[in-house]
Amino acid sequence: MSQAPTPQQAQRLTIASIARLYAAGQRIPMLTAYDYPTARILDEAGIPMLLVGDSLGQVMLGYDSTVRVTMAEMLHHTKAVVRGARRALVIADMPFLSYGVTPEASLENAGILMSEGGAGAVKLEGGERSARTIETIVRAGIPVMGHIGLTPQSIHQLGGHRVQGKTREAGRRLLSDALAVQQAGAFAVVLELVPEQLATAITERLHIPTIGIGAGAGCSGEVQVITDLLGMSAEFTPKHARHYAELHSIIKSAAEAYQADVIARTFPGPEQSTRMDDATLDEILGRTALDRPEMVETSRGIPLDRDL
Repeated sequence: MSQAPTPQQAQRLTIASIARLYAAGQRIPMLTAYDYPTARILDEAGIPMLLVGDSLGQVMLGYDSTVRVTMAEMLHHTKAVVRGARRALVIADMPFLSYGVTPEASLENAGILMSEGGAGAVKLEGGERSARTIETIVRAGIPVMGHIGLTPQSIHQLGGHRVQGKTREAGRRLLSDALAVQQAGAFAVVLELVPEQLATAITERLHIPTIGIGAGAGCSGEVQVITDLLGMSAEFTPKHARHYAELHSIIKSAAEAYQADVIARTFPGPEQSTRMDDATLDEILGRTALDRPEMVETSRGIPLDRDL
């Protein structure tokens, strides 16, 4: 007899859940998450899809691009997000060169993110060039989300963060890429930095959800980097992002106030401290009448290690 599913297993969304949202015409929100506490909060907020993006290389690890992110790092962060999210579908990015080199390596790495990391799906970049890889992974029973338009792992080849598909040839290539990803069996596709009219036209021609970022409101859903959403950076905010909070200034102010209180000796105060019975302290330090005079100095009590 099979075991009944636990509440956590019963509540976890799947790609079928996402397909139902898409069929109902509901726009689908997705956010990146890289750690346990953030995943818990976003899950409690009801976000249906959490992407453990390789963007963690830049926003969490301080790398200059996503190219330096390793499988070990993606696996580490995926595990944390899965532990934090009880309901959301967790999608793990496949990092640079973890796929597309050989079918065997692609499948092995996708399997690691699922079996060890606990992800419910993986995401990989590329359209027609990645179609065979997507098909191989999907045939093994692993759900795949595609990613076309600006593909950050190819940023050196693309020449920077530029809007893609603005010419006749480039636009047709993007449409071909989208159809190839769908044909290969992906359950959804991210469209990044694509003109809104073209993104809408691609969305209308597909029967899987498109998840936009910098691609306008005509996509089936939207994904944003959580640190952009929360206003965590004071240096740069992408054009396609909107701050829904200003945590950079809030955290900075809190840290400055804490520092001032520590220097002024106003923190910790009585509310954050614990006291013990003075008589017990006297016993610990050997300051009671029962302590032998020859073992202690009358005024100081039992010598501590630093006094020996």
